[in-house]
Amino acid sequence: MPIKTCHKLVRDHIPEIIEADGKICVCETLSDEDYLYLLDQKLNEELAEYQESKSLEELADLLEVMQAVVKVRGWTLEELEKVRADKASERGGFEKKILLKKVVDE
Repeated sequence: MPIKTCHKLVRDHIPEIIEADGKICVCETLSDEDYLYLLDQKLNEELAEYQESKSLEELADLLEVMQAVVKVRGWTLEELEKVRADKASERGGFEKKILLKKVVDE
């Protein structure tokens, strides 16, 4: 019986899906510290997958991980949205497609 070794944070229903496929999986529940560390790694993984595929599905995965990070750090999605909106109000968004090419200090 081949064994595939994994060490990655997975979505909550993945163990059930694996077992429904007739396989056995070994899991553990992470400490908050390890969970946050692996969430940060997962952000990088999901961003890389989105950059490669440019798919809406991968962008949704990235958002899911971002929401988990917000929660584990003790913030709320409302707080995140307020910070985003405040920055957009103060500094603007990205709608105008501006490429800053040079800044000359007189």
